[in-house]
Amino acid sequence: MTTLRVLCMTVAAMSLLTLSGCETMYFKSMEKVGIHKRDILVDRVEEARDAQTEGKEQFRSALEEFSHVVNFKGGDLEKTYNTLNDEYEDAEEAAQEVKDRINAVESVAEALFSEWRDEITQYSSAKLKRSSETRLRNTRKKYRQMLATMRKAESKMQPVLSAFKDQVLYLKHNLNARAITSLQQEFGSIKTNIAVLIKEMEKSINEAEAFIQTMEQQ
Repeated sequence: MTTLRVLCMTVAAMSLLTLSGCETMYFKSMEKVGIHKRDILVDRVEEARDAQTEGKEQFRSALEEFSHVVNFKGGDLEKTYNTLNDEYEDAEEAAQEVKDRINAVESVAEALFSEWRDEITQYSSAKLKRSSETRLRNTRKKYRQMLATMRKAESKMQPVLSAFKDQVLYLKHNLNARAITSLQQEFGSIKTNIAVLIKEMEKSINEAEAFIQTMEQQ
């Protein structure tokens, strides 16, 4: 293993530890003002849900703009390209926001469940201990189901973005009628993929809503 590779791995590990340490400090600070990991988890799930809702609308907007391009009848083709490129960049940003929000959910959930497991051992009442174990098991099951749905929806974004980027780049380098013809040939596939993505995102949004309700009822 080269010295450079070792150095890179060390820096990466230190970065992860720093992030983990910052999260731990953040959780402790919030607890001091009465806001616990459970509350933070609900907030972050809400933020992830909102990011997915905004992302879904952005992909719809991008698809609409793409349909305008493939039906181009004349005018300023470079202006049309710029508009399409803006839509692509906004979709890319929305996808990153969704990913970041899901990562934030996962981070606090892991901390919450770890703390919950540790605190269960502190019960002196067998009845309360069993009750807490059952709640933990059920909550974690619902959480894992929600997270899996979120990750599935997230995974559908990148293929759509990659195909979208290909078309934007092709149009950039070929601002002519033949480029539009090429885009028309790919439009059906992109439209189908975005429809699948939106369906998965709606499912994920519903799962987030259900999980939030579960947490609020406890």
